[in-house]
This record gives sequence, C-alpha cells and structure tokens, in this order.
Amino acid sequence: QNEKKEEKSVEEKKVEDKGQEKKEEKREEENKEKKKEENDEAKPGEEAEQVPPPIVFNSLVDERLRDLAKRLRERTDIYKEKVIDPYASSPERSPPVSESPQTYSQNWRLQENATTNWNRRKITRICNFAKHLWLSVVTVAFNYNVWLATARLCFPYHTPQAIPFWILCDVLCDLINILDIVIFQPRLQFVKAGDIVVSTKKHYRTSARFQSDILSIIPFDLLSLQFGFTSFFRFNRFIRYESFFEFSDRLESIMAKAYIWRVGRTTGYLLYCLHLNACLYYVASAYEGLGTTEWVYDGEGNAYLRCYYFATRTLITIGGLPEPHTVFEIVFQMVNFFVGVFVFSSLIGQMRDVIGAATAGQTYFRASMDSCVAYMNTYRIPRQVQNRVRTWYNYTWDSQGMLDESELLEQMPLVMRTAIAVDINLATFQKIDLFKGCDNQMLVDMLLRLKSIVYLPGDFVVKKGDIGKEMYIIKAGEVQVVGGPDNTIVFVTLKAGCVFGEISLLQSSANGGNRRTANVAAHGFANLFVLEKRDLFDILVHYPESQKVLARKGKKLMKAKGPAAAKADEEKKRGLALFGTKPPTPKMARIFGGFGKGGLLEKLKVCNAELISHERKEIKYILAFAL
Repeated sequence: QNEKKEEKSVEEKKVEDKGQEKKEEKREEENKEKKKEENDEAKPGEEAEQVPPPIVFNSLVDERLRDLAKRLRERTDIYKEKVIDPYASSPERSPPVSESPQTYSQNWRLQENATTNWNRRKITRICNFAKHLWLSVVTVAFNYNVWLATARLCFPYHTPQAIPFWILCDVLCDLINILDIVIFQPRLQFVKAGDIVVSTKKHYRTSARFQSDILSIIPFDLLSLQFGFTSFFRFNRFIRYESFFEFSDRLESIMAKAYIWRVGRTTGYLLYCLHLNACLYYVASAYEGLGTTEWVYDGEGNAYLRCYYFATRTLITIGGLPEPHTVFEIVFQMVNFFVGVFVFSSLIGQMRDVIGAATAGQTYFRASMDSCVAYMNTYRIPRQVQNRVRTWYNYTWDSQGMLDESELLEQMPLVMRTAIAVDINLATFQKIDLFKGCDNQMLVDMLLRLKSIVYLPGDFVVKKGDIGKEMYIIKAGEVQVVGGPDNTIVFVTLKAGCVFGEISLLQSSANGGNRRTANVAAHGFANLFVLEKRDLFDILVHYPESQKVLARKGKKLMKAKGPAAAKADEEKKRGLALFGTKPPTPKMARIFGGFGKGGLLEKLKVCNAELISHERKEIKYILAFAL
C-alpha cells in the first residue's frame, strides 16, 4: 500500500509538472505575441521613413493595371449590390449553365412538341389547300349541269355524234358528286356549342344537306332509255347549289381583294339570266316556227349566239327590236321587258354596292381631306401649311391604307389585337435596355397602348428644352439628332427599329429632369409609335417587380447620362453675377477710404477697441498694486 501511495504521489507530481510546463509555454507565447504587436506598431512609422517610392518601369502598363484594378473593384461593388438588392441588374452576360439530364429531356420534349405542332400546321395548310381545290372541282361540275343542261334541253345539241360525248361528261360530273358525298363531306369538322367536333359522319348523315345531296345524285338519267335521251332528267343536280356558295365564301376569306370575286360573281348572275332568256327565246321561236315572222329566230347562223344577242337587247332594254305580231309574241315580249327591268336593276344595284364597299375607305379619305381643305380655306390658312396638310393626308393613306389604325384595331377582340401588336413590335421592345428583365406580359400591355404618328420631312419630333412625356419607336423611315446654331449639324441618324426618349418616362420634373436634351427631326417621311408616360404608369401599377427593375435601371441610366438640366445649371449665373458688373466707387467715398471692409469706419472701431483694452489693463494693475 505504501508503494502504491508513493507511485500515486509520483504520478501526481508528474501531472503537476506538465501543467506548469504548459502554463509556462502559454506565457511565452503570449509574450511573443505582445512583442510582435509592439514591433508591428513601431514598423509603420519606420517604414514610412525608410520605404522608397514605387518604381514604375512602364507608365502605360501601370495605367492599364490601375484601370483593371478599378474595374474589378466596381464589379465587386455591383455584385455586392446584387446580393443586397435582388432586382439589381448585372452588366455582364450570365455564363451558360450546363443542362441537367432532366432539363435536357424537357427541352428535347419541347422541341419535339414544337416540331409536331409545326408539322400539324403544315398538314393543316395542305389540307386547306386540298379542300379549296376540291371545292373548285365540285363547283365546275355544278356549273356544267346548271349551264349546259338548260342549253341541251332547249337547243338541238343532242345529235347522234354528240350523245356519247354528253354521256361521258355526265358520268364524270356524277362521279365527282358521289366522291364529295361519300369521302369529303363526312370528314368536315363543324362547331357545336363552341367546340370543334372532328368525327362528323353521324352529324352529316343526320343533316338536311345529306338528304339533299342524296336526292341530287338519284340517277333519273336511266329514264332516258324509255323516253329518249334528254337533259331534263338531270335537273335534280341543281339541288347541289350549297357547294357553290360554300366555295364562294371560302374564296372570299382567302383572297386579299375579295371585291374582285364579288364583282365577277354578280356578273356571272347577269350572264346566267341572259342565258336562260336566250334558251326561252329559242323555245318560243321553235313553238311559233323558225323564220315564220320577223320577231322569231330565223334559223340562220349560230342559234345560241343569235338568241343570246336578242336576250341581251331585250333585258337591257336597248331597243331596236322587231315588233311582235301574235298574242304569244306580245305577251312573251312584255314579260321579257318586265323581268329585264327588275332583274337588271337589281343586279346593277348589287354591283354598285359591291364596288362602293370596295372603295369605301377611299371615299372616306377623300371626304376627310376635302372637309379639312374647306376648313383651312375658311380660316385663310397659309398656302404652305395647306400643302403640308395635303402631303400628310396623301402619305398616310398610301402607307397605311387608312387614316387611323386604331379604328380598325378597336373592332377586333383583345386576343387579335395582342397577336398583331406582338408580331409588329415585341422584338423591338425586348431590345430596349430600359425594359430588359421586365415581365413579358407588361411589355405586351405596353404594345397595346402604342399610337402611330406620321411626321413629314423636316418636322421636329422633339425639341431641346421641351417637357418629355413620350417615348418613340421608329416604325418606318429615319430621324436625325441635330444641333448647331441652325440645326444643320447631324450627330446621329436613327433608323427603323430604334428607340429614343425612353429616359424621360422615368425622370421627375425636379430640377428640369424631364426636359429634352436634344433636337430630333424627321429625315424624310417617318412613321413612329408613341408611348405616353401616363400609360406606362397605369401599367406599372399591376407589375410591382417590373417597377422596381425600371426604377433601378432608370437611376443607373440617369447617372450615366447625367440629369437633363446639369449643363443648363452650369450655364446659369449665380450670386451677384445675376446683377451684372459692379459700378465703380464714387470719388468722394474714395477720400474716406470707403465704408466697406478695411475702410475708415472699420479703422475707427479698431482704434476704439484698442483704447478700451489699454484702459482695462491699467485698472487691473492699479487694483493689484493697491491690494
């Protein structure tokens, strides 16, 4: 036990020795650190005296390195701001990010869907073209039956040599109608309660058009085997008139100038009326006997052309026709005159409406221009101004086809107006530095607020010093930033797609911040889009994040370009300079040395103060001596 106690005491002494050694080491380390700190505090003063100035081997390299260090510090400050404010924009492009497998698969699917949609659109265009082409074939078959069936029924065209030809043509037209009923019509889509229905077989088979189509292809021609070959049995083909009007509507929808087809269709109606009248005249002549009287057809020449000529003179009431003699001829001629006046007047009226609708815009333009010219003449506007107004009218009409585009766009739904605005100006808006990083929907809303304005050659779009309330986008033409005493110096020429005046949208009126800083004039005819500040602020109410982005970028752009009134403030006179040069001092005042600083009065005050201080010192000495 004693040995164990001794061993424990020895171990305890060793532990205490180690603890003391560690404490001594810590003390030594603390002393070393204190010495180092004292040496560090003493070094700057010594180094300031001993370190020589830096040696510059190349001034150009030194300037470049200093500039590089300055840029690195600025970039560091920008990224610090980016960390503090997430809406701050970086001046550099973000590095490309490597796509993850999931992102790559998503992009691949998007590309595949885009390709599929493009293929579907292509197939849709091909199908539409095929549909229009097939409708034209069906319309030709319908016109064959309508025109030639009546002519074959009335005129002697069913000769033994021509009958095989007529049979072949009839069979071809019937095959076209059967194919249309069996293949094409059941596959046409239709709209039901706003939904587009694709499977249309049941719908077509239960419709009234299917019944009329089936009735139109019943082969009554087989009765010709019993009663003789005649076209009378093909009159049921006339029931397929709906295919003709369908073709007409579709053709109007795809034509750029649909009034041309309307005029041609109305002319076709008139010619068909003359055709029917020619057929009836030949039947009447055959009933009376060819060549029996002066009024009937005499049987010479081409029967169809002679009868068509008679029908034209009768329906149009040209006159110079042979007088009818029999009661049948008189009644027939009276009915001809009555029907001719009614039909011809209605067709001429329809033709007038078609042509009037085609030239309605031109008529409105002429009326507006005439009323404006009459107004200027009433108030005796100078001739030069009148010529410029006429030039504006003519150029606006030639370039746009209308005086105000907003009138046309207001009639469209919002979706259509948005699509048109996006196709025209969205790419230009996305290139503007001020609007980069903003919400795309906000840009779309801004596009809908744009207004189109046409400027003549030499017109000032903005003038220096004017209050900026708009931003301009050049749609067509060029504008120039001019200056100099007579605005003859051209600084910059802006072309289509450029933007100017965007800074004034965010500047305040304080210290003239919303004043224009340059003159911008139109070089030739210029068509501009205008966005007003009021419209922009109305839009930003709904997009607070974009508002923060614009506020941040607006501050940076204003710092880069400086406030609009900075130069003007430098040019302004300050202080006493506003009152001009100081007049010279009068001679009498010069005698007394002037009354200003360093003058006579100031010298008298100094002397009086010295006397008072001297007297006070004497009083202090007397009192001290007395005590």
